[in-house]
Amino acid sequence: MQDLPEHGHSQAEIDDRLSRPPGRGDLRDVVYGAIDGAVTTFAIVAGVAGAGLSPFVIVALGLANVLADGFSMAAGNYSATKAELDDISRLRAVEERHIRLDPEGERRELRTILANKGLSGPTLEAAVDQIAARRDSWIAEMMQGEYGLGPTDPHPLRAALVTFAAFLVAGMIPLLPFVLGIGEAFFLSSALTLAAFFAIGTLKSHWSLSPWWRSGAETLAIGGAAAGIAYGVGTLFTV
Repeated sequence: MQDLPEHGHSQAEIDDRLSRPPGRGDLRDVVYGAIDGAVTTFAIVAGVAGAGLSPFVIVALGLANVLADGFSMAAGNYSATKAELDDISRLRAVEERHIRLDPEGERRELRTILANKGLSGPTLEAAVDQIAARRDSWIAEMMQGEYGLGPTDPHPLRAALVTFAAFLVAGMIPLLPFVLGIGEAFFLSSALTLAAFFAIGTLKSHWSLSPWWRSGAETLAIGGAAAGIAYGVGTLFTV
């Protein structure tokens, strides 16, 4: 069966696609929050269950982890993304100042960047003139060519909220059998958590070149190893 392109290439389709507001997407934050939520909460469940404590203790500690650790993860992601945004703003201000104080030097840098992309001769000079004629385009090209930074700025608050939501949803999965009072709760919790790891990996495969089963198995192996370590440590303190 012949592969089909992922999107159309008529002029109308191109114009519509490129007119949409640019964005970095939420995939990184969803995967980051979901995996950590499932791993850390199941670590609590496995550790406490391994120590032979009551389901009430498991639920109490698990809920505390989901809320406290989820907020901590969100706050950490907010701070990290904010630091990234601040650095981008600083570098943009540097380029604005350099263009103002030494435009010819910046033109030479711009020419070198474009030459490294394969432009030469009159085409290169025309491209330099066209880009340098618009300050925003000039700065964007310098940010990408000199620092490797894309044109879309990160959003710290959005990153934090997405991380917290993903952590909360995935983190509740290991607790559900205990919250609902189901028999053999730990066995079911383990099965649901492993299924969640596999599902997260399968979802992640939609944005990668790996087949769904390989991405799912990889995430399952990582999460399962963390869960096994937590349970093993918990058994050391069996009462």
